Amino acid sequence: MAKIQLKNVTKKFGKVTALDGVNLEIKDKEFFVLFGPAGAGKTTILNCIAGIQIPEEGVVEFDGEVVNLVDAAHRDTAMVFENYALYPQMTVYDNMASPLRSKLYKKDEEYIKEKIQQVAEMMKMDYLLQRLPSQLSNGQKQRVAMGRALVRSPKVYLMDEPLAHLDAKLRNSMRTELKEIQANFGTTSIYVTHDFMEAMSLGDRIAIVNEGKIIQIGSGDEIYYLPCNEFVAQLMGDPEINLISGTVSKTASGYSFTVEAGGKTYELPEDKGLFSVFENTKIEKVDMGIRPQHLKYSFEPKEGYLKCSVYSYESIGNKSVIVAEYDGLQLRMIAPNGLTVNIDQDVYVDLMLDRTMFFDAETKEYVARYHEAEIKSFAIRED
Repeated sequence: MAKIQLKNVTKKFGKVTALDGVNLEIKDKEFFVLFGPAGAGKTTILNCIAGIQIPEEGVVEFDGEVVNLVDAAHRDTAMVFENYALYPQMTVYDNMASPLRSKLYKKDEEYIKEKIQQVAEMMKMDYLLQRLPSQLSNGQKQRVAMGRALVRSPKVYLMDEPLAHLDAKLRNSMRTELKEIQANFGTTSIYVTHDFMEAMSLGDRIAIVNEGKIIQIGSGDEIYYLPCNEFVAQLMGDPEINLISGTVSKTASGYSFTVEAGGKTYELPEDKGLFSVFENTKIEKVDMGIRPQHLKYSFEPKEGYLKCSVYSYESIGNKSVIVAEYDGLQLRMIAPNGLTVNIDQDVYVDLMLDRTMFFDAETKEYVARYHEAEIKSFAIRED
């Protein structure tokens, strides 16, 4: 159990700056997720916390104590790597026992046996204990690597995409298990992923990482409903959010939005908070953000609907995604399974305008959204 802090941490590899002045505070017993695209710097943050890499600038603290010069072995962390790192000559049992047999964390064999059996049963791999790594699938190897970390009771668990090589069904069940394990063990956990669903389902809080910088930190709901810019809005969601470029104009009754592609104008529903932001910022050029579930469609003409053509149709399990094209603009929307949809056929699309958010077209920064005050009341969790 530990409170972890990174203060102005910078890490370079030659001329490449992997981390650029990173500031983070991870609370004791928190399940904290580092989420971002490949190459963003997530694993480098984890390595700096573990002591595998030393930052050129800034400090790493455990419970207020600077640990920059403490080597990895003495930081009392347990790390799960994406590449397993199993001992090939040892059985699964001995691989899991290895940290409990080390000089630093040595336990008696009775304790080791009991702990391994408990973790192996929890992870549904007790029947694998006498096998060698060469006799395991990639998913089984990943579970062994996780089990080896879980048998210990360190200050902090560090997990670098530990579910990446598991099949979909096991990955879903392991998300639930991981959250329960962390709650039962009461240990600070830091988890790296580029999977939106993992980040949302696991994290007490999420840090969005990109190009070596922390872009936004908050609960999953807070970041999903109140993204700080277009990059975060696109990252948080599957299918990705629709961004529609256009112009906001003041009218006699409020404000209107004119779509850049095609020139259609919508009268925006009244929202005093949103209209006040438009009034104060004098912003005109915006990108309207609207989630795929907030678009309505019809295969028959309807008044006020945009006439589009079907660009693609993809069935993904319990739902489908229709991508419609309108004057070069592509719009993603959710549809039920079982539809008969042909490419290039006409589809008529309407926007649920009272569910939209707005970004500055130039800076790409968040401006405002409908019902912002209501969203904040449930999205932002107080300490």
